Amino acid sequence: MLKPYASQPFETRGRLFPEKLSTFRSPFQRDRDRIIHSSAFRRLKHKTQVFVEHEGDYYRTRLTHSIEVAQVARTLAGALGLNEGLAEAVALAHDLGHSPFGHTGEDALELLMAPYGGFDHNAQALRIVTKLEKHYADFDGLNLTWESLEGLAKHNGPVMGPHADPKKHPADAPLPYALKEVNDQFDLELYTFASAEAQVAAIADDVAYNHHDLHDGLRAGLFTAADLMELPLTGPAYAEVDRDYPDLDPHRRDHEALRRIFGYMVEDVITIATNRLESAKPETAQDIREMDRTIIRFSKPFFQNLKAIKSFLFKRMYRAPTVIKERERVTHMVNTLFPLFMKQPELLPEEWRHEVELAQSDTELARIVLDYVAGMTDRFAIQEFERLCT
Repeated sequence: MLKPYASQPFETRGRLFPEKLSTFRSPFQRDRDRIIHSSAFRRLKHKTQVFVEHEGDYYRTRLTHSIEVAQVARTLAGALGLNEGLAEAVALAHDLGHSPFGHTGEDALELLMAPYGGFDHNAQALRIVTKLEKHYADFDGLNLTWESLEGLAKHNGPVMGPHADPKKHPADAPLPYALKEVNDQFDLELYTFASAEAQVAAIADDVAYNHHDLHDGLRAGLFTAADLMELPLTGPAYAEVDRDYPDLDPHRRDHEALRRIFGYMVEDVITIATNRLESAKPETAQDIREMDRTIIRFSKPFFQNLKAIKSFLFKRMYRAPTVIKERERVTHMVNTLFPLFMKQPELLPEEWRHEVELAQSDTELARIVLDYVAGMTDRFAIQEFERLCT
């Protein structure tokens, strides 16, 4: 029973290449399934979340992160009367465009690609699902619905216009070329917000990484439970656990406290989103898009508490000396591999050489090299560096 402002499967704006409807699955459920079965999704198993993939079996990868985001998105969408299939599809696909070595690899590729149109992982995800996946007989990509493509492009907000974040999308900056290519074919209404389902996927991302980065940081020994007891949200959660389970062993104590923080985040989103939706009274999915702000958000007090946790994680985890040292090592790998393939494109695998032969400029070649390097897993990038550069 979907709310009127949910994305209705029978109202989908369709696909770039028309297809017959499935007997058993909605268009958004088919999108979800195609994403799960894609090569790019499988490769997320060996791509960094924070720690490089080989550093430990217990740390999150992009794949486990995406699965956790999808689980949160389903919960939120179900509680709010939204389309779970669409929320799940956007959640599962939101990190498909990430390069090896997480944000470190992305930062390196962004600088390397500056002369050739730049690099943006959200735009690269669109390129993957519309072009780079080449398995179907009738089309390149996954031929996802307009709503799923829109969600990938705008789950973090409008990309253009008065409501776009000027820090992420300066008014005078050109669109990332990978986004422009898709938008020229299938107008994604980049001036508006995304559907409520895509907004759910975006905030589910926040819920998942705030939870699991605390968990992974504890496991890595970058901080302790005593440190977390000094923070908002985490401190009260530990206090509750100590009250309810005195003398609980440390491992179970950490898990129980972080599980409660996870619940706090989900409950806050559901409560605030329900209140905002009842107040705004949107009648259609398009009403959500045309609002002047996102409607799926944390409460202001809760968001301020999360900012304190994010600041803590930035200092103690993302900029920890051991993490910085590894960032420097893998940045060197990316900065070596990319120019090498630019100078010697014959080193690319045979299936990529036809694309190289068609390239008519350095920019076209750079975009081919980018597609190859950005698609690498951490493991494969390290292997290629050792094979070609040592």
